[in-house]
Amino acid sequence: MGVIIAKSVNEACAVLAENPAATVLAGGTDLMVQVNRGTHSLETVLDLSRIPELKKWTMEDNQIILGAGISYTDLTHPQLSAFFPALAQAARTVGSPQIRNAGTLGGNLATASPAGDTIPVLVAMDASMQLKSSTETREVSITEFITGVKANALKPGEIIESIKVPIFKGPQEFLKVGTRNAMVISVVSLALVTDYLERKLRIGVGSVSPVPFRATEAEEFISDKFDWETNRNLSEKVINKFSELVANSTEPIDDHRGTANYRKHAVKVLAKRALERVSAGDIK
Repeated sequence: MGVIIAKSVNEACAVLAENPAATVLAGGTDLMVQVNRGTHSLETVLDLSRIPELKKWTMEDNQIILGAGISYTDLTHPQLSAFFPALAQAARTVGSPQIRNAGTLGGNLATASPAGDTIPVLVAMDASMQLKSSTETREVSITEFITGVKANALKPGEIIESIKVPIFKGPQEFLKVGTRNAMVISVVSLALVTDYLERKLRIGVGSVSPVPFRATEAEEFISDKFDWETNRNLSEKVINKFSELVANSTEPIDDHRGTANYRKHAVKVLAKRALERVSAGDIK
């Protein structure tokens, strides 16, 4: 097995141009599970973990540009979590401290698992991704990038360079249900983000369909009912209707972590809890 340690994004893209079949390694927290199971063989590995530009973040206009090599631990830093509290909440639910130190945002997206913890938040926030090769740079939305269960839109020779995330004013929540309380893959996950500028609540849902998605019908309903002046006074009837719309938007399956019926029930509960918490949050 050959290992190439890239020192810059351009160098990484040049390596992939010569050898598009090389396995790209960032944190390795998903890849090494496959290797240890014998489902992924390694011939040539391109290591991105020592590229400084992938670990940085910057602010441009009203959005944050996150390098794809930013770790889950980085996402919980107070400077970033102040902008994206739901993304920080999602990052804190990932594995052990060692996994959070190693695993990267770009890796979570490239794996494209329906259970990816950061993905519902990024879907709710209309994030987009910068994909780079030796010949071009292109931008795609998260929903365009994730094409199926563990399938993505990366072309041969491309890497994820960065993720652009808009900054929204208002409370945010991320919630998930797993088979235990810690270090667990989600059975259901949900992100709720308030957008006071557009007067809209945004809902991203994970683990209840082949790809994470926005529950648009529920968004339209609750955005119209929400009290944008005081952030209060949602009736129990409205909250229940909202949670039912979220649950009805899902297409869950039965698997070893839970049944379809359980997932529908769980996402309904999470939607209700998230809305109640957002409604009780401070307007900032």
